[in-house]
Amino acid sequence: MLGKLGKSLAKTMKKLAGMTIVDEEVVKEVIKDIQRALIQADVNIKLVFKLSKSIEERALNEEPPKGVTPKEHIIRIVYEEMVKLVGETPKPLKIDKKPYKILFIGLQGSGKTTTIGKLSRHLQKKGLNTAIVCTDTWRPAAFDQLKQLTQEINIPVYGEPENKNPLEIANKGLEKFKDYDVIIFDTAGRHKEEKHLLEEMEQLSTAIKPDETILVIDGTIGQQAKEQARAFSQSTPVGSIIVTKLDGSAKGGGALSAVAETGAPIKFIGTGEKLEDFEVFDPERFISRLLGMGDIRSLLEKAEEIAEEQEVSEEAVDAILTGRFTLREMKSQFEMMGKMGPLQQVINMIPGLDKLPKNAPDATEEKIKKYLTIMDSMTEYELDHPEAIKHSRIKRIARGSGTRNEDVKELLKYYKVTKKAMKGLGRRNRGGPMGQLMRQFLR
Repeated sequence: MLGKLGKSLAKTMKKLAGMTIVDEEVVKEVIKDIQRALIQADVNIKLVFKLSKSIEERALNEEPPKGVTPKEHIIRIVYEEMVKLVGETPKPLKIDKKPYKILFIGLQGSGKTTTIGKLSRHLQKKGLNTAIVCTDTWRPAAFDQLKQLTQEINIPVYGEPENKNPLEIANKGLEKFKDYDVIIFDTAGRHKEEKHLLEEMEQLSTAIKPDETILVIDGTIGQQAKEQARAFSQSTPVGSIIVTKLDGSAKGGGALSAVAETGAPIKFIGTGEKLEDFEVFDPERFISRLLGMGDIRSLLEKAEEIAEEQEVSEEAVDAILTGRFTLREMKSQFEMMGKMGPLQQVINMIPGLDKLPKNAPDATEEKIKKYLTIMDSMTEYELDHPEAIKHSRIKRIARGSGTRNEDVKELLKYYKVTKKAMKGLGRRNRGGPMGQLMRQFLR
């Protein structure tokens, strides 16, 4: 998450954790590394120096609690001060009436339409009957895009592409979906016709009387996010903010800190292109992952959402955790990981996964797709007995899957490395959070 910023901060924390002596010189070195990483991520310089000063004062003046080493104490201080930087506590969306009306606003190109699809899916998974009204009469493809996004998840969309009166469309949609739990209203993205659209936005807000107005901000714009949030809030009371495109943006840290500085709560973040790449913004979890500390809690929750689809006995899970791990279980893991989001995103949530052999977490999503195709060409016996796959079987599997012999051998090599890593992790963590996580992966 946030690409280079996350790597830089995780590297700094790793360096600090490896120090044998922690003195004033070490503290100042750590702070310089943090400053460099944040400034490169477009976080406001004044904010960076304010953060640095807080970390330095606490690190040099606070006594570590009993049983906590000086370096553990400093890591904790860095974590706590960075959490403050992006908002401290999560601000969940509270659906407390029916229908709950949500008005979406944002700049053109901010990812608003896609984010509406993501929020609809999020609410649907929580059992809320959700519908969408498209009042964007400026962008010809807006209605079609919403229909396409929500078709697979069966969320209804109302719109009239030929009607240029957004207020009329909003009122008709409100009447049509009055029995739904949540109605989401899409609006035209602000562009060069700014004044007219801001007036239109105010009129829609007056007519709809939304219970929540959500501003969508593109995470790639960095510090400009602060001025955007202010400009919109002057026209319409903004209840929450969703920051999009945080899957690799160099300026994502700048956008998050800038928005948090306005006092408007960030409630969700978009972390990829798929409908599932969307999560409630929890500052503590977010900073944990950014600093390379992982986020087992988020991953467990994500795994629990899809674990019901697969059933494996407790004995089978224990067998896998102690090393009896076949290609069948690895195939099941790959399929589950595909549902959980981008592989790197999953890996970043797991503390200590960087200690796995280098080639274990390196499999890209494209490779995983190829591996799944190869395993689809294997017999039931081969999936359960990988050791039986020798030269003649490799040739047959490669032909059947449309791949090369080398690809099948690469999969078998990856399987062996993963089996060894699973055995080590399982034995160390069977009763703890890591064991719980692995059980969710394998259920």
